[in-house]
Amino acid sequence: MAVATRLTWRQEKKLQNYFGEKQFSLYKASICSEQGPALTVVYSKDQIVGAYMQKNYGEGNYLIIVFVFQEFIITKCKVGPFKLPMLKKTMHFSKNTVKKLGLSQRYISFHDCEVFRCEDLLDERRMNGITELKENLLCAIRNYVPYGGLVHKIRILLLGPVGGGKSSFVNSVKSIFRGHVTNQALVGSNPTGTSEKYRTYFFKDEKDNNTLPFILCDSMGLSEKEGLDMDDIPSILEGHFPDRYQFNSLKLMPKGIGNHTGCPLLEDRVHCVAFVFNANSVEQLSYQMVEKIKRIRRELIKSDVVHVVLLTHVDTLDLITKADLIDIYKCVPVKLKLEAVHRKLGFALSDIFVVSNYTSEWELEPVIDVLILSALKEMLWAADDFLENLPLENTGRCV
Repeated sequence: MAVATRLTWRQEKKLQNYFGEKQFSLYKASICSEQGPALTVVYSKDQIVGAYMQKNYGEGNYLIIVFVFQEFIITKCKVGPFKLPMLKKTMHFSKNTVKKLGLSQRYISFHDCEVFRCEDLLDERRMNGITELKENLLCAIRNYVPYGGLVHKIRILLLGPVGGGKSSFVNSVKSIFRGHVTNQALVGSNPTGTSEKYRTYFFKDEKDNNTLPFILCDSMGLSEKEGLDMDDIPSILEGHFPDRYQFNSLKLMPKGIGNHTGCPLLEDRVHCVAFVFNANSVEQLSYQMVEKIKRIRRELIKSDVVHVVLLTHVDTLDLITKADLIDIYKCVPVKLKLEAVHRKLGFALSDIFVVSNYTSEWELEPVIDVLILSALKEMLWAADDFLENLPLENTGRCV
């Protein structure tokens, strides 16, 4: 049976980050480690005290880091060279150490002790596994064929509030398949958004220069008063808007006139919709925005279009680091965000995916790539569900 720590997730994460993005493996309580760097945590009546050792217990005297954990504040000092000062469930410190740590006495009695082996979260073994997973995802997407061969490419429409990260997601996907960070889709800080045209982005694989089997469609951002007109959405879903269509919030042009496509094919229409939200602000969506999104969802359900959620900027959530992206869905702040989206907007938890877009990086990161490619693969599978559910009469040329 696995041994569970008494530390809360937030306390453990704080310590992991504090000592350099470490992974803690808990030994049986009160058993000392002789297998490299270790963290010892003791629980007294009213505080948590511990020590971080970069060498084995048995390697004699050396410098260690002693710390006191109060609430979420860590106070530390380096002491030594000497062995960990514990005897009969009592820790004892010098007067100088007591002063530095802000303790009230030199001797601290404790009733429980835990010892953790410390390893780098992104060590060579884990990075090799992530790189292998990335290659498997790339292979799956390159070889993907839409359900039944009904279309050559899947169209995925990105919708969401201004600043959610729609254009950044397009750039991130393009960066992965180009092999370097790129910014083809305009990204900016304009409060009304930078996407004023309907854009359809095709993707080429730098490996063989072949066109990939999906298209990402970027639209104006949603807002309470401005942004994408609700009346435009059915026409977008049906495939009436061509690339670079200039949105007109005043009046919708009749189908088949001007820039509109009069008789769109099945391959012209949207096969999957992804709502894109900034994880940092999704809980602050206004009542008007929530109602608009729910109204769009009703339109999607009416059209039998499958839809999912992308939560961006998860790497900027409290205490989350790049190393956490490996098992991001296990992180408490992310779980809370998923539950908030489910509760506020009604999406199933299984339809919510988290990503970290390339916004300030200069080089590709395999950990980020895996999140993006995993979400993209799920959207392609969702589009297959849409195609499979199409009535036979809707699989012809015009929809």
